[in-house]
Amino acid sequence: MPDAPRISRQLESSLYVADPDASAAFYQRVFGFEALLRDDRMVGLAVPGGSVLLLFRRGGSVEPSPVPGGVIPPHDGNGTLHLCFAIPLAELDAWDRHPAALGIPVESRVVQSLGGTSLYFRDPDGHSLEVAVPGLWATY
Repeated sequence: MPDAPRISRQLESSLYVADPDASAAFYQRVFGFEALLRDDRMVGLAVPGGSVLLLFRRGGSVEPSPVPGGVIPPHDGNGTLHLCFAIPLAELDAWDRHPAALGIPVESRVVQSLGGTSLYFRDPDGHSLEVAVPGLWATY
């Protein structure tokens, strides 16, 4: 099998939500993400490090989406999904307090096998969110 061409990084992640505006407000309140794009089917949020979180209205992208430069193929998803955001070790104590201060219960705190700590909580659609310090993976 030939070697795959290189990629630089993961650029976008998507969640499928009931109300993109309400979900965007949650992610802006909890994480401070800035809105980059908003239309009737989705909101795009800037994630530090050059990534984008796309919050699509569930069922809102099941048809091709014409855009000025071409057509975006249809996609959709359901069920509870998972995202993890990297945080600096020095911010772990602040993250221990931050969700609760916003009325969001921390569902779990896990010390991972490589020594990193993860905190888990949920967004309004029930998606599992994790913030983790280095030591989660051999690559982080």
